[in-house]
Amino acid sequence: MDTIASLFSFITTPVSWVIVQFHSVYGAIFGPDTGWAWGLSIVSLVIVIRICLIPLFVKQIKATRAMQTLQPEMKKIQERYKNDRQRQSEEMMKLYKDTGTNPLSSCLPILAQSPFFFALYHVLNSIASNDTVGVINERLLASAQKAHIFGAPLAAKFTDSEEKVQALNASLTDVRVVTALMIVLMSLSQFYTQRQLMTKNVDTTVKTPFMQQQKMLMYVFPIIFAVFGINFPVGVLVYWLTTNVWTMGQQMYVIHNNPTPGSKAQAAYLERLSKHVTKHGRTRGRGERAIVKAIVAKGRDRNEYERKFINGLNKAGLAAQADGTVIKSEATAAAQAEDGAPTTGAAPKRQQPKRQTKAKRQSGPAKAPGEPTSLTKTDQPQGDAKSAGAAQKNSAKPGSGARSKAQSGQRKGPQRPKSPSKK
Repeated sequence: MDTIASLFSFITTPVSWVIVQFHSVYGAIFGPDTGWAWGLSIVSLVIVIRICLIPLFVKQIKATRAMQTLQPEMKKIQERYKNDRQRQSEEMMKLYKDTGTNPLSSCLPILAQSPFFFALYHVLNSIASNDTVGVINERLLASAQKAHIFGAPLAAKFTDSEEKVQALNASLTDVRVVTALMIVLMSLSQFYTQRQLMTKNVDTTVKTPFMQQQKMLMYVFPIIFAVFGINFPVGVLVYWLTTNVWTMGQQMYVIHNNPTPGSKAQAAYLERLSKHVTKHGRTRGRGERAIVKAIVAKGRDRNEYERKFINGLNKAGLAAQADGTVIKSEATAAAQAEDGAPTTGAAPKRQQPKRQTKAKRQSGPAKAPGEPTSLTKTDQPQGDAKSAGAAQKNSAKPGSGARSKAQSGQRKGPQRPKSPSKK
């Protein structure tokens, strides 16, 4: 490890200078020889580095999502050229070139952060060896050796001997308890960060080998940190625990505000966005407009959650525009104006016709008031008497006029009326 750290000695001076500048600020508050002054200096170094790496983190998100999108195409290439590795590699490179993706982009934050990590390790190791390094002179070296975090010196390790720990004015038990606790917290934060990514921010509609690899790394990374953590000084553990907590918070922010399409996080986000847009009738901020714009641009390629979001806006009388804004739908407004319904943003409900009873349906169309239901002998004109008698005579024959009698309501003789159910 010392050999690897020495390779990054070119950045040791800038790192030591940043730590010394923060130490001068915190030393005036907590005292120059306290663990708070030196520990917070390391934490502040992490924050400065991670702020500078935010553009790379954005590129990492875009590269990771692009790789997730390409997984089905990559799988087809692997199956098509499984017996020709050279052709398979050529097709992969062509796919990356055509889509403008780079597999190494997802590793940029880790690669960019590694020089600072090893430089800090080199600085703390020099403090433990009583050697000046960078801008840390003999006075600052003596101050750093006196600094303890919960009883453990900044330069002490879990594997240090009791004599070396006593030379730093500390107890071996305190050192091992503090370092073991930091290693556990470091591993747990790494596991939770990876698990949060797998369970909430992964496209569940596409099952690819990439997801299996990520799931495996979720369990492998914490073990790797635990194994190597016993050889890290306390100051390096503070650095790595701080960067893990930063990564976890940064990822939670991204999952909450800009989730991966097709993931559970997107379903929760679009549900929140739909409620807000329906209530206020507009989108707020460039982030929301960018997401709505991307959903509109997809057209028929929208996933289940995006279609549900667009349909919810339409039902509320709103329409998403190509620029990401939301306006009131003109068709819905016109329909509400014709019906006289209040334009409150809610879609008018369809009026269902009332269901008639069985007796009313069988009785036929309703008669106007005052209209006679049937003609009696007294109501019939005399000129039609013969035709009425002929009709009655013909209806007496079997099967000749049963339907006419049922419609006119006339009966002949003491016949029992038919039941409506047998009509």
